[in-house]
Amino acid sequence: MIVVFHKNNSVVKITDCKGQAIANTFGNTIQNVLYKLSENNPSLFIGWCHIDLEHVLDLDNWNKIFKHRLIMASYHTSNKYYIDSRIGYVEDTPFINVNKQHPYPTWLMSSHVGGIHASTLLAFKKLNTTNISFDFFINTIAKKGISKGLICYSHPQLLKKIPSESIVKNPKISTRDLLWFIKSNYKFRWVLLFVLNNFIYQDKLYFAQFLSIALKKKIHFNFLLDEIHPNTIKSNKSIDVIIPTLGREKYLYDFLTDLANQTLKPTKIIIVEQHPIDGERSKLDYINDKWPFEIDHTLTYRLGACNARNIALSKVTADWVFFADDDIRVESSFLEKTFNYIHTYKADAVSVSCLQKGEIERNKHVFQSTTFGSGTSIVNSTYLKGLLFDIAYEFGYGEDADFGMQLRNKGVDILQLPQVSMLHLKAPSGGFRVKQKNEWDKEIPQPKPSPTVMVYKLKHATKEQLKLYKTTLFIKYYKNQTIVNPFSYIRFMKKSWLKSIFWATKLINRNKHEV
Repeated sequence: MIVVFHKNNSVVKITDCKGQAIANTFGNTIQNVLYKLSENNPSLFIGWCHIDLEHVLDLDNWNKIFKHRLIMASYHTSNKYYIDSRIGYVEDTPFINVNKQHPYPTWLMSSHVGGIHASTLLAFKKLNTTNISFDFFINTIAKKGISKGLICYSHPQLLKKIPSESIVKNPKISTRDLLWFIKSNYKFRWVLLFVLNNFIYQDKLYFAQFLSIALKKKIHFNFLLDEIHPNTIKSNKSIDVIIPTLGREKYLYDFLTDLANQTLKPTKIIIVEQHPIDGERSKLDYINDKWPFEIDHTLTYRLGACNARNIALSKVTADWVFFADDDIRVESSFLEKTFNYIHTYKADAVSVSCLQKGEIERNKHVFQSTTFGSGTSIVNSTYLKGLLFDIAYEFGYGEDADFGMQLRNKGVDILQLPQVSMLHLKAPSGGFRVKQKNEWDKEIPQPKPSPTVMVYKLKHATKEQLKLYKTTLFIKYYKNQTIVNPFSYIRFMKKSWLKSIFWATKLINRNKHEV
């Protein structure tokens, strides 16, 4: 590990992991020094740190943080990042609502303290660093890299303790540079949407700044990150599989057969069978057959996948949990392949590719997922204690994304593994076979969006992201309704939006801590 200490966008000193000084003969800007150090030390991690944070730098912990060469991590001691909260007007991923108390997946990088592997940094050598600040530089690398396999975090353990916000001056991006950043990393329509949202919600018209970057060439360069190829590792960890099921006896039997044929055998299968008629007996007679694992079966007459998965979670005893559906098929090496990647990336949660027949996985590299597959994921059970699927989402949508956010806010990243896949049969039976009645069904106008969707937005979106969703919803839905007059349409949608917030708030308050 080599650390570059800086202040006021200039290098102050360079030291190795033992604190020995290294002469700076590499250039003036921080980014150029990092590049030169990387060229001379391609097998090392290269770090940066504001000189005023040197006394709280925790290099002893860095080996635990930088677990492999595709990790880029930093920590911002202030709550106000260089790329400020207005980025929420164009990005709706979980990556920008950072929980600073735990390691958290984000491309928002900070010049306060951070690091990256030299070989990975050199992949971005074609990025022209002329006339851009160090903060703009590292945020550009992270934003472009995260979509192609760079694993990026905010990590408080880079420091021994978090100092007061006033100890380090916080650089702030100008509106012009923020527009240039958006143009360089998103489609151009998002530049327009950024300007529109700021005008609607902030009464700010960035006309001059927009004109200044409209013809400015965006930052574009080619780069390729070296993949980490997993080694075949014999896992001795125990695995529980949880499966909620409703009316899919044949499909479930086929999936159990797949699990029985695994080269890495699960320890226990936890089945929660839902039945819509009180007193009816189970239809899963085959669970009493001889299987190479324990089967824990619960029959419940309360419908709902959230409740079923919560029952299953209460029965978990293994080291790892495979969240599965009842209508999937997996090859015999599925669990073994997945755990090879888990061990290689030292991951605590992964989701695998879920394809229907004829579909092709387009992604080729492991990347940080923006959601969570409640039927496609494997999670270290240590981090599941105290977590539940929120009953507010029952019979609606969003419970899986919400559960993913609960994991992230506990410090667990979710990696997507496109190299491992399952077949999703999309069974016609089961699911919400009887349309559920909602309390808001008689509302006029109807809530828009669905209150369960709004629950997720209220719980996990920034205020700018919520407004972005409102704007895009209004625009997209206009062509799907009958009101032609745009002013009448906006009044109508505002009423629908407020009704959605009303019912979402009721769901949140009513279902707190319910199992």
